[in-house]
Amino acid sequence: MGIWTPALIGAATATATAAIILGKPRDPTFHLTSITLSTFKFHFPVLDIELILTIHVTNPNIVPIQYSASTMYIFYDGCLLGSAPIEADSQPAKSCRLIRIPARLDGIGLAHHASRLVADLARREMALDAEVDIEGTAKVLWWAHRFRVHVESHIIVDPLFLDVIDQENRSELELFVA
Repeated sequence: MGIWTPALIGAATATATAAIILGKPRDPTFHLTSITLSTFKFHFPVLDIELILTIHVTNPNIVPIQYSASTMYIFYDGCLLGSAPIEADSQPAKSCRLIRIPARLDGIGLAHHASRLVADLARREMALDAEVDIEGTAKVLWWAHRFRVHVESHIIVDPLFLDVIDQENRSELELFVA
């Protein structure tokens, strides 16, 4: 055993320990920053509503991620109200950015909750829930680790001006080791 062997073992151990501590996967964060009405058409008896959701996404991890296409589901009063397709994309390590997602709401679904909607309009507060599962890979050196993030959001909006009043977001990260 040479004089450098213990030093190399110590350096390798310190590097591995630092990689494990710093590389511990953390949940990404999602924050709805704005809602913009893009289409509002009334063709009796159908109401066509399309929105643009602007979401601030943060990847707190030390590796970049790539994720596949998915769909966000939007609920009102416990019933499915609409959906928003999320395109496949990637995000660099330790970064944040804004993504814009088109959403389509079912006017007939809103009509089924007309009394609740009228009350929400009068209070100028409407509670919406959203749910999405995003799958992808995080690449560390030459290994691509698959993951899934489940995100649930409870959002209070002003139904007249579409301002985001309050929100609570929860995400749960699941890594697949293969």
